[in-house]
Amino acid sequence: MRHRGHPEEADGPAPGPQESSKPYTADQLEAVRKIKSCKDYYQILGVEKTASEEDLKKAYRKLALKFHPDKNHAPGATEAFKAIGNAYAVLSNTEKRRQYDQYGEERSHPTRHRHYRDFEADISPEDLFNMFFGGGFPSSNVHVYRNGRMHFAQHNRQERREQQRDGGLALFVQLMPILILIIVSALSQMMVTQPPYSLSSRPSAGHIHKRHTSHLKVPFYVGERFNEEYTGTNLKTVERSVEEDYISNLRNNCWKEKQQKEGLLYRARYFGDSELYQRAQRMGTPSCSRLSEIQVILDG
Repeated sequence: MRHRGHPEEADGPAPGPQESSKPYTADQLEAVRKIKSCKDYYQILGVEKTASEEDLKKAYRKLALKFHPDKNHAPGATEAFKAIGNAYAVLSNTEKRRQYDQYGEERSHPTRHRHYRDFEADISPEDLFNMFFGGGFPSSNVHVYRNGRMHFAQHNRQERREQQRDGGLALFVQLMPILILIIVSALSQMMVTQPPYSLSSRPSAGHIHKRHTSHLKVPFYVGERFNEEYTGTNLKTVERSVEEDYISNLRNNCWKEKQQKEGLLYRARYFGDSELYQRAQRMGTPSCSRLSEIQVILDG
């Protein structure tokens, strides 16, 4: 049975325009209420505290598709979607998960409330969704979930004014380590010699002459005087560094290609979209293929 949205049906703030104007089922509304009643991030994702990274990914994929505001229009679905994304972002981060396991159950103690500052997602719910599913839905009314606490009521105006008064000094204190890091990084860059090569043409650094490593035949670019300055052992050291950088880039790109393909296949199966499934099946993973070729050479 489908319903038209009514504010009084939700246990929270009045729904936004999308939630109030589009139909939803009783099951969708009940699912939202279940998420809102969860007491911790593990309950939100429906996993044990011993859940592995793969368990977290499977749980997130299932719930994110189910609660995305463009699919679930029940009142509170947007906030439930935010909570799901934040739960995954925190629990999939080793350090944040460790801190959450230590302090996360103590939300009932006001004096320990400060610990929740650490439980913030570093990515918006929509960006996290797109990372998994390759941009499966158009941008909707989901915004950055800035606070790691599980709450579904909007801050009232008085709280916002208080936060703005206290936020100036707090922001400065928070930015201090970043400013120091930027300064130290800039000084370090001035003191560190830039590598004599680039993996792609880089005229600004003078790296415009193409070469290939002798072992893996990896292309790289160097400056005018490279042949004079690097010979023998020095040249071998540079080429080894080039190949290590190249392989590292391939690994990163291979992971991204697999994630995108896996996300599209999962979404196609979930929605029964045969055309999308075929497109995902045809999607190549060139970085992974190249990595396999290199591994054969290294093993040989």
